[in-house]
Amino acid sequence: MQRAASIQLDSGALRHNLEVARGLAPEVAMWPVIKAEGYGHGLDWAAQSLGEVADGLAVSAVEEAEVLRRSGFDGPLLVLQGGRDSAGLRRCAELALQPAVHAPAQLEALDAASVVLPEVWIKLNTGMNRLGFAPAQADAVERALRAAGHGGRGLHWMTHMACADDPADDHNAAQLSAFATAVAGRSGARSLANSASLFAGWGRGVGHGADEAFRARPGIMLYGCHPASVPAETPPEGPDADLRPVMTVQAPIIGIQHPAPGDGVGYGATWTAHGGERIGIVAMGYADGYPRHAPTGTPVRVRGQLCPLVGRVSMDMLAVDLSDVPEAAVGDLATLWGEGLPVERVARAAGTIGYELLTRVAGRLRPA
Repeated sequence: MQRAASIQLDSGALRHNLEVARGLAPEVAMWPVIKAEGYGHGLDWAAQSLGEVADGLAVSAVEEAEVLRRSGFDGPLLVLQGGRDSAGLRRCAELALQPAVHAPAQLEALDAASVVLPEVWIKLNTGMNRLGFAPAQADAVERALRAAGHGGRGLHWMTHMACADDPADDHNAAQLSAFATAVAGRSGARSLANSASLFAGWGRGVGHGADEAFRARPGIMLYGCHPASVPAETPPEGPDADLRPVMTVQAPIIGIQHPAPGDGVGYGATWTAHGGERIGIVAMGYADGYPRHAPTGTPVRVRGQLCPLVGRVSMDMLAVDLSDVPEAAVGDLATLWGEGLPVERVARAAGTIGYELLTRVAGRLRPA
């Protein structure tokens, strides 16, 4: 059952944010990442909104790619985790996918699959220590793939940056150098730039030839959220970089309380009234994807003004102090994040990141 809370999606904002990404890395092909249900916005919706304006799309798993092919998307598709087994790699061949290969077990599964993949991405672990071959293995992996006939239309190279949200971190220079050294002189495209790397100016990495083809993988920035985490005191928000919110989450005020001095609000009575406050009860809670750990003071927007959340978030309700918005009434919509309230601001207050808030509401809320 869908709840009273609703979600509004803006495809124009999504495409605008892609153009911001293009401006950060001119002449670099853009392959938007739409994994995790398009960062909570809907896999098909994101593909339909971006498919005709992007150079390709990137998903996490073969199963996501299958959904997009069934929906009619026939453009280039990068599968970031590649096929997990022979069956998955056979599907990559059948669906004309471009899988990443990042582990010896995948090479073995590829041999067992008895298929030839025209385009393959070799993922190198340059310091993230999550997925990827060590740079020293690049020669052996390339030889093995070419000997089996893979990569006839392109044997490509990728890595993932661990600390790009803090461009001054020493890990970045080490990773950029390791990747540039490992792929020097090799054919095929290169890809290392996620959203944070694009803002850091690394759309083409460093130390690469001017004629080498690069493909960027913008993710979170496309959905209006700034990827940078520094400066820690006042990290940038999407609007600071002309990023527009793609998702706006709203829920109605369904009740108003006038607690007496000393009265508590919500479970555990963790917030106590001084007297004279107007407390609005909003039909949105942790079962809808709002963070239960959001503390008193987390901003909520009502009638164009920011109001503080008070007390504990319940399963399907939360409380907001409407004292500074005397005209607010039952039936008004409260904005939990989105237009007029950047998701990063809510996430910081709740001690998390915008990525988590956006992806938690996937499939839970009705479209406005």
